[in-house]
Amino acid sequence: MRDDQASSPLRIGIVGLGYIGTTVGGQLHRHPDATVRALCDLDTDRLAETGTEFGVPSDGRYTDYATMLEDGAIDAVLVGTPHTLHYEQVVAALEHGYHVYCDKPLATDLEHARDLTERAERSEQTLMVGYQRHLQTAFRTARERFLDSSPNWLTASITQDWIDDSTGTWRLDPDLSGGGFLYDTGSHVLDGVLWTTGLEPESVAASMEFHDEAGRIDERAHLDVRFENGATGTFSFNGDAPSVREHIHLWDDEGAVYLEGRQWGSRTVTEIDSDAGEYDPYIDVRTERNRADAFLESVRTGEEPPATARDALRVTALTEAAYEAARTGDRVSVSLEN
Repeated sequence: MRDDQASSPLRIGIVGLGYIGTTVGGQLHRHPDATVRALCDLDTDRLAETGTEFGVPSDGRYTDYATMLEDGAIDAVLVGTPHTLHYEQVVAALEHGYHVYCDKPLATDLEHARDLTERAERSEQTLMVGYQRHLQTAFRTARERFLDSSPNWLTASITQDWIDDSTGTWRLDPDLSGGGFLYDTGSHVLDGVLWTTGLEPESVAASMEFHDEAGRIDERAHLDVRFENGATGTFSFNGDAPSVREHIHLWDDEGAVYLEGRQWGSRTVTEIDSDAGEYDPYIDVRTERNRADAFLESVRTGEEPPATARDALRVTALTEAAYEAARTGDRVSVSLEN
């Protein structure tokens, strides 16, 4: 981080004023170490409304992100646009020397994910991906169990009324979403399991039910994953269910860790011993950092952000392999490298 950035609030530009742009953007707007200087969105009404809310004057409001980047009145960019637009926008921001917070998934194309990982790992700029489970106490507590070992079997599932929630939005347009429920809410679950356990996926078999006739927007997906250490696991995603419930069960030789949650509240963690006894570690959600806090700290200190491009690469590699497996009926290898 430059000395002038360290001594003054980080100047933020936001691309995309949907849910992430306004929620994480709102956290940045209210943060004492940041100031939102520029906004970009194609919806001029939304642009005017958010500009007024965040105190961004009319000359800091754009409908073209390239122009916003060229004007150079910012230090960092929040990318909250539809999934398939992330790659081009993140590349442009990094090439302009800006730090980047990008919503998940980082990319919906494996080559793009690999390229962004390489760029991030050789760059002095921070690139943080919006996988917030890395900040949640329940997942961090579970991760501590697997620092020196790994689970040998797992199950994970999430349900949501995603189809109805997404009706009339870009999420049901595969040219913008890159896929369906698996690439949206399901991406968080894949990431949560991979990050918590440290497991590396080796191959996947999958079946899917699609919402659209073209077979691009999955509403249900079932994944059978083999990991490099010999562990196996199943993932089930239902985007046409009445409510949100999340269940992640991670088993090793000593017992298990259960992560559970409903709707969008905090997740709980339960440790299960070899005699089926249960223990609930104390979870103090008041100590959790929000995504803006974590991003700004990474920029200020130069330390690795909580969710990295390589974390996101693992998710994209597994997701793309799962789509191929569902369409071909074959078990497909998962490869992070070319």
